[in-house]
Amino acid sequence: MAGPQSLRELSPDCTSPTPPAASQILAGSLKAPLWLRAYFQGLLFSLGCGIQRHCGKVLFLGLLAFGALALGLRVAIIETDLEQLWVEVGSRVSQELHYTKEKLGEEAAYTSQMLIQTARQEGKNVLTAEALGLHLQAAFTASKVQVSLYGKSWDLNKICYKSGVPLIENGMIERMIEKLFPCVILTPLDCFWEGAKLQGGSAYLPGRPDIQWTNLDPEQLLEELGPFTSLEGFRELLDKAQVGQAYVGRPCLDPDDLQCPPTAPNHHSRQAPNVAQELSGGCYGFSHKFMHWQEELLLGGMVRDPRGQLLRAEALQSTFLLMSPRQLYEHFRGDYQTHDIGWSEEQAGIVLQAWQRRFVEVSVARHREGARGLPSSVLRATLSLQLAQEALPENSSQQIHAFSPTTLEDILHTFSEVSAARVAGGYLLMLAYACVTMLRWDCAQSQGAVGLAGVLLVALAVASGLGLCALLGIAFNAATTQVLPFLALGIGVDDIFLLAHSFTKAPPGTPLWERMGECLQRTGTSVALTSINNMVAFFMAALVPIPALRAFSLQCLPSCPPQAAVVVGCNFAAVMLIFPAILSLDLCRRHRRRLDVLCCFSSPCSARVIQILPQELGDRTVPVGIAHLTTTVQAFTHCEASSQHVVTVLPPQAHLVPPPSDPLASELFSPRGSTRDLLDQEEGSRQKAAFKSLPCACWNLAHFARYWFAPLLLQSHAKAMVLVFFGALLALSLYGATLVQDGLALTDVVPRSTKEHAFLSAQLRYFSLYEVALVTQGGFDYAHSQRALFDLHQRFSSLKAVLPPPATQAPRTWLHYYRNWLQGIQTAFDQDWASGRITRHSYRNGSEDGALAYKLLIQTGNAQEPLDFSQLTTRKLVDKEGLIPPELFYMGLTVWVSSDPLGLAASQANFYPPPPEWLHDRFDTTGENLRIPAAQPLEFAQFPFLLHGLQETADFVEAIEGARAACAEAGQAGVRAYPSGSPFLFWEQYLGLRRCFLLAVCILLVCTFLVCALLLLSPWTAVLIVLVLAMMTVELFGVMGFLGIKLSAIPVVILVASVGIGVEFTVHVALGFLTTQGSRNLRAAYALEHTFAPVTDGAVSTLLGLLMLAGSNFDFIVRYFFMVLTVLTLLGLLHGLVLLPVLLSILGPPPEVVQMYKESPRVLSPTAAQEGRLRWGVSASLPQSYARVTTSMTVTFHPPPLPGAYIHSASDESAWSSVATAAADTSGNPSLRGPSPTAE
Repeated sequence: MAGPQSLRELSPDCTSPTPPAASQILAGSLKAPLWLRAYFQGLLFSLGCGIQRHCGKVLFLGLLAFGALALGLRVAIIETDLEQLWVEVGSRVSQELHYTKEKLGEEAAYTSQMLIQTARQEGKNVLTAEALGLHLQAAFTASKVQVSLYGKSWDLNKICYKSGVPLIENGMIERMIEKLFPCVILTPLDCFWEGAKLQGGSAYLPGRPDIQWTNLDPEQLLEELGPFTSLEGFRELLDKAQVGQAYVGRPCLDPDDLQCPPTAPNHHSRQAPNVAQELSGGCYGFSHKFMHWQEELLLGGMVRDPRGQLLRAEALQSTFLLMSPRQLYEHFRGDYQTHDIGWSEEQAGIVLQAWQRRFVEVSVARHREGARGLPSSVLRATLSLQLAQEALPENSSQQIHAFSPTTLEDILHTFSEVSAARVAGGYLLMLAYACVTMLRWDCAQSQGAVGLAGVLLVALAVASGLGLCALLGIAFNAATTQVLPFLALGIGVDDIFLLAHSFTKAPPGTPLWERMGECLQRTGTSVALTSINNMVAFFMAALVPIPALRAFSLQCLPSCPPQAAVVVGCNFAAVMLIFPAILSLDLCRRHRRRLDVLCCFSSPCSARVIQILPQELGDRTVPVGIAHLTTTVQAFTHCEASSQHVVTVLPPQAHLVPPPSDPLASELFSPRGSTRDLLDQEEGSRQKAAFKSLPCACWNLAHFARYWFAPLLLQSHAKAMVLVFFGALLALSLYGATLVQDGLALTDVVPRSTKEHAFLSAQLRYFSLYEVALVTQGGFDYAHSQRALFDLHQRFSSLKAVLPPPATQAPRTWLHYYRNWLQGIQTAFDQDWASGRITRHSYRNGSEDGALAYKLLIQTGNAQEPLDFSQLTTRKLVDKEGLIPPELFYMGLTVWVSSDPLGLAASQANFYPPPPEWLHDRFDTTGENLRIPAAQPLEFAQFPFLLHGLQETADFVEAIEGARAACAEAGQAGVRAYPSGSPFLFWEQYLGLRRCFLLAVCILLVCTFLVCALLLLSPWTAVLIVLVLAMMTVELFGVMGFLGIKLSAIPVVILVASVGIGVEFTVHVALGFLTTQGSRNLRAAYALEHTFAPVTDGAVSTLLGLLMLAGSNFDFIVRYFFMVLTVLTLLGLLHGLVLLPVLLSILGPPPEVVQMYKESPRVLSPTAAQEGRLRWGVSASLPQSYARVTTSMTVTFHPPPLPGAYIHSASDESAWSSVATAAADTSGNPSLRGPSPTAE
């Protein structure tokens, strides 16, 4: 036998198929849709033929372009900043955050590092001396950590946040204060003398032991230093701050401690203090006035008696405040300790992070086993602050939970890292599945190599799409790196399976050089429809106002025309351009008789002997109707082991088979041009038995769908059961939807096996406190709006979630502190004036406060006449209504900021612009010190608050709505203000999340309807598709309720995207139904037969892609992505292959094309068919214009161009009569290549 010609030699110029004859189109409105689809399919046909003609060039250039785009991953940026990930760009919160950063800078005032202690036995009281002793050990160990960087040693005393360090003219006292000024540590230990042990500063004075807070009595120290230097101003400062004896005047937790000072109340009695009583009302830092730690900051799970007295608590909390990198940089800039290291803000940040991670190096060995299996970066985060736990005995009844911002950053970085092992595992699974499912016993029909190449192509398309995103500057995040590679793989491989499956089912008579054109003509519409819907779905998901999810959505679609395309667009281009080139090359392999996968080897069945016995049809039973026409030729093929030849025999008595008794079965078993039909038909003779093929060789998903699934599903009682089942599922889902709650806690994101998860769980349970601020902006006159500011503070303080200050403490706001300070110096002035120490012309004999009041009272604010001494007795610094005179407001602000640093720090005002520095000199004789510069009008100030009791998302939403209402009411009075803090950054999205979700889904369903209606040109079918997609979304939402998955931006994106993903399961079936002929049952069955396999393969491939998400170390990935997407895939499979065919068989649109026959006066009557006799007559069911079926034909077989393939009922070249053409018409292609050949 002559060798095969090359593919190029067999390929003449390719032309578009001839549009169908007008007589084949039903009259009326279906002419236009059919013509438009024929035109679109003609374009696809030309595209496919062109790709096949230049397959090598297309493949090379395509891979080159995609590979170049994939290199963009080298410049990818992974975003881990929570604010950048969760705050909508351009939103109200985003504008407020931008305003805050514009005025204050990027960094917060301080960072918090916390220790929480709980009893191992749940509910056990921790208000005992033993429990507090263990807490002291943990906190003390944490406070003594040091790190060495840049040749310097950094301890807590150097990097901690210190509130309001005063400026003192006395150099010796200033240096001593700098070394001794305490760190801000909020701890229950501050109720006792042991709280001083956490402060690491020390100072040296000649003739005295080292001064530390454990032995420092400020009152006694001032008395000893008084004879040597003037300390009156410093003394007044300490008195105002109510420092007293500091720590040495507090009870000792352990009276037997040798260092317990004699001034401690229980030093002599040696009695242990009543811990609950001492902690009642909270604790104080070294300043009783400005450093009051409320109970809620220190104790969790408190229980009180009926009188409100504290009885017990279940948790203790200590908080270490560290400086921000900017503060640390500013603090040591120009200092002798850093002048030789090129000190920078970046180095300051490294120092802070190194200090927080110092515990890892000490305690990794002990805690490694408990965190085994986690990535190294998570292990580092997990072990942060665990040195504190080293201080506890192994058998301790207490446990320490630790946390720091660096820990959270480490977790987020790890959360955003790509797991190479899981990505490789997922793609290897997909490669194996694609290869196995596309392998065949017949090497000419096998497509294992095509499956492998297709999966690798999709992988390259995903990489190129992500690389393009990186080049376009779209930042990556955890959703991108953890989910998108698998989700995009599953979606992309679906179309690979569809094209490959369609390529093997070319209609009889298709020339070799038109195979790819024919494939794209029949399936290109489906691929385009699913890709466009996926793009629209993710675009609608981008309406969710969360940057992280918006970036994720935009990485799944073309975000806008200038940005070309991203992942789905790259997948679409790869499937429509490059994969057809791969199929064309595989066609060359099949034509050259090469093995699949091992294409370098020839096929063992390459030599063939074909025995054909053409017969004319005699008096045979002819079935009634279009749907009853069966195969006219039976062929049996087997391979002789001795000669390695395939022998195909046509029995000499090939005849038509009578229709089965079941009408539906007669429709389902009509010829469809399938090779398996020829093998499955039996003669009932010994010759037939000899040629019977093995069941495993012909069984596949299409076979199952045709012979088992479709007949069962499309029975009347089965349809009723399907409708009842899905109705019940929908009703159950509607109930589950009522169970869905809003929210996304950090405990859902952090791995459960880490210490951080334990800390966050304990914090959420015992210390649900959030620091927030009420920010006032510029644009209004603060001096004339004092009453409105007080009213705003009062309204905000009255909110349910705001933690009220103790009744004995004034509100902790700058305006209250400022007013109270002015009232204090006014009182001092009045006393000095009454006693004569201050007169109209002199204030030197008065007190420091009296002198300050003197200078303020004489200010006029007039640049020409700035001083007026007559005002000393005619005005007050604060009027009777408690308001500051507007003309004195900004000058008094300058004096207060410079004279009361502790009050300013406690108020957390963060003024912008900051008031100018002004140093009071009571002994100035030049008079220049009398002029006080006025502060600039304020553009930024804030009132701090604490929110408590926020457990559920509804609590956050209520607090946010109340705060916003208070600001809106203040706005009516002219005060511009907004709330600031983590609850407003991360929970405000829930105010409109459900509205955004409903809006996005509704818009997407409308868009899906329009896209399907335009591409399918059948609004009827589009309505059914949209109905099924809406049911899928509702059911997925209900399943989330039963699984306990809360509604946040991430599930919303998946829910919105589910509409687009669901199109993958529905549109192929709908298109197959729309473009076939016959009754609704027949068309539904045909659609199932030809789409069941690719849809199922696509679903399995998606599940395999998602399977690797189940191995994530983050429960968040497992619950919110793997579980939800798996349920979505299963729901899509059920709705696409069960519900939709049933709906189409009941409510489907009429066919666009019907089989036409030439006029025949005689057609087999139904009665004859039922009796098995040949009776000719005019059929009442067929019009006269239908074609007649002849009783004889001659079939001439030529050697097929694809050796090794089964013998079809038609050759690859057009040499067929009307019966063969009728079989070709059932391929589901409405755009016929030409008019039916005439049967003679």
